[in-house]
Amino acid sequence: MAGVAAAVELAAPPERVWATLTDWDRQGEWMLLTRTRGTVHGGQGIGGGIEGWTGIGPLGVLDTMVVRGWEPGRRVAVRHTGRVVRGSGAFEIEDLGGGRSRFTWSEWLDLPLGPLGRLGWPLARPLVRAGLRYSLARFRTVVEGGTVVEGGAAAPAAR
Repeated sequence: MAGVAAAVELAAPPERVWATLTDWDRQGEWMLLTRTRGTVHGGQGIGGGIEGWTGIGPLGVLDTMVVRGWEPGRRVAVRHTGRVVRGSGAFEIEDLGGGRSRFTWSEWLDLPLGPLGRLGWPLARPLVRAGLRYSLARFRTVVEGGTVVEGGAAAPAAR
């Protein structure tokens, strides 16, 4: 099992963070090279399904997930059930008061390719963490009222 996590502080209350996070169909606006959608129950609640395609065009990985934990405004936990991506993940929101929140994204992955995957993890982990941090920076822009445009640049939201 290989773990990785990253966090970001947001100028937004937990309710707004939760609403943005659990809008699975729009997650691709902030998650690096990923398109997602809710499947079973729209991905809402325990037993809900989510699938994500991470890659470029036809080259990528399908990540299927089942929601295992659901605490609105606080935490959603998933079990990755795909052929390549397996393990668990969690999104956690901490209320910092004053309309601010901390959002933490954690993954605990069963590495593919057995011993080869375990040997490669020290090289892959910094790249995975960088991808999480990049995605969280984009998430901040979306949650705090901006929009993310092609190439990852941020533009102010229409008011």
